[in-house]
Amino acid sequence: MPPKPPKKPQPDQVQLEQEWYRIGLTGPARKALVEAKLYKVSDLRRITLQELTALPGMSKSAVKRIQVIMSAKKISFTSH
Repeated sequence: MPPKPPKKPQPDQVQLEQEWYRIGLTGPARKALVEAKLYKVSDLRRITLQELTALPGMSKSAVKRIQVIMSAKKISFTSH
């Protein structure tokens, strides 16, 4: 039996990941953000930096890229 081809993301998933794709995040990081119901940079106001780094699939480089974008947009994490 031949191996199954990798699952293609559902159209909704692709649409939800668009903003993260535009800023250059990898697939695992995009998936982690969408699964956490974080669909755009402004949604990151609702979480702490520690919560972001704890998401599965969130690499150090993805966190750094997100921080650069947040800084440019004058958005900061919550401090709760």
